[in-house]
Amino acid sequence: MILKNYADILKVALLVVAVAVIPVLVWYLFGVVLMAFGAIILAMLLHLGAQPFTRWLRLPPTSALILSGLVILIVLGGTGYLFGTRIADELQDVIQRTSAATGNIKSNLQGSEFGNFILHHISGGDFSLAGVLPGFLRLSTSFLEAVIITAISGIYLAAQPRMYRDGVIWLFPPRQHARVAEIIDGVGEGLRLWLLGQLIQMILIGLLAMCAVWIIGVPSPLALGLIAGIGEFIPYLGPILAAIPAILVALTKSPELALWTLVAYLVIHQIEGQIIAPLVQRRLVAIPPAVLLLGIGALTYLFGMIAIIFAAPIAVVVFTAINLIYVRDTLGENTELIRKLR
Repeated sequence: MILKNYADILKVALLVVAVAVIPVLVWYLFGVVLMAFGAIILAMLLHLGAQPFTRWLRLPPTSALILSGLVILIVLGGTGYLFGTRIADELQDVIQRTSAATGNIKSNLQGSEFGNFILHHISGGDFSLAGVLPGFLRLSTSFLEAVIITAISGIYLAAQPRMYRDGVIWLFPPRQHARVAEIIDGVGEGLRLWLLGQLIQMILIGLLAMCAVWIIGVPSPLALGLIAGIGEFIPYLGPILAAIPAILVALTKSPELALWTLVAYLVIHQIEGQIIAPLVQRRLVAIPPAVLLLGIGALTYLFGMIAIIFAAPIAVVVFTAINLIYVRDTLGENTELIRKLR
């Protein structure tokens, strides 16, 4: 009996230590957390691409995954072959025009006392909106290493997802295995549905932005459409950030063109909010906008701008887990999200 009491005390002590240590580890190893999320998203992309082969062609999962990877590589390689040089030239043109427009804005602001006040408080007197874009395009050695590790890990996850899923389940007592498996599957399904919805919105918004700036007459429509599509991966904030280079590029031609570009992006944002997003989220996971924005803001504030890359999927995972673990199990509520995941 005494030994059993000591064992129970030891288990409680280890649990308390684990609860205290895990946040510290997440804080210091957040880069690893980002790579893990990147690997999970890549694995889900491979599985999304494999679904048509398994569903319609009845291929084995391994063959479908291989074909999915080949299709993704062919699409990326073909796009690079057909448009790579043009997109690279247009991106360079966007950077140069953005730098020129920023320089003109800075010169105009320096001509007044109020303008100098704004420049001083925006960036300590060194105002450069254009510096943001080259920073995203510049690859460092550590970034390339992280991309390689993420890609290889994602391939392993896609090849043997059940092994890693079972590994997490085995960390819990046997009597909880079924419930933990259900939670993991629910969180995974929530993330998969969100990712599918984001991919659809990225493609549609990228095409709309490219067509809009091309019709208006803004230079480098392919590059600006690509920036708009990629920016869509960061909900709500990404489209705003993606509109800045388009407006600055248009400003190098004329103020009227910049105004029309602003109107075009506002119209696209309204189309997204009123038509595209509701249609996509009707069958997929809908996360309350305030929850998603606050989650992105909190992660970015805690871990820096690098966290914004995967802040949205991390927020989706946390939101889904809270619904599955706390809202349903503890409170007994049956939310719309939970019904979609069942």
